[in-house]
Amino acid sequence: MKEYSGKTLEEALEEASKESGLDPKDLVYKVTEEKKGLFSKKVTIEVSDINDAMEYAEDYLRQAVGGMGVDLEFAETIEEDVIRIILNSPRNPILIGKNGRTLQALNELTKLAVSNRFHHRYRILLDVNGYKEDKYSRIAYIARRTAHDVIRSRLDAKLEPMTPDERRIVHNTLANMANIKTESVGEGKERAVVIKYVE
Repeated sequence: MKEYSGKTLEEALEEASKESGLDPKDLVYKVTEEKKGLFSKKVTIEVSDINDAMEYAEDYLRQAVGGMGVDLEFAETIEEDVIRIILNSPRNPILIGKNGRTLQALNELTKLAVSNRFHHRYRILLDVNGYKEDKYSRIAYIARRTAHDVIRSRLDAKLEPMTPDERRIVHNTLANMANIKTESVGEGKERAVVIKYVE
């Protein structure tokens, strides 16, 4: 994170924009100091980027999971503005939980912590030693199999309720399949994907 100052917020943003090469409207920042005197004005902003968010997410996870007495190793990447963090520990089943619920809760808490710290919504996907990738592969397989059944029967099919990232896998897997349309229905934990036949 870097600090920039100017007489106005616009000046400080312009300074940060010059150094980062980003458009001022694309900068993630917060005002840390604002002085309005009779003869002088000064605004200081703290500008952060996705790497700062990733570092903060890791620190947060280290503290949160460290409280459970679990040592963590990280492997992280940034792909298309998505922070992907793979966790590994001697106690992976504890991090995953029943049906991946503990992992999902950790993911939501980490997103909230990062969002509160940077006042910006970053997409964060946590995985534990490939658990999510395996689950995504199974979901994609079920989605394709169900879509073929829908094409044969011409009857809509509703899948089990899923988390937002799992529903995204279904939508993406079937996006280019002929005669198939997908739609998310329901609220909260009951939100699920319906696979529909279209002429």
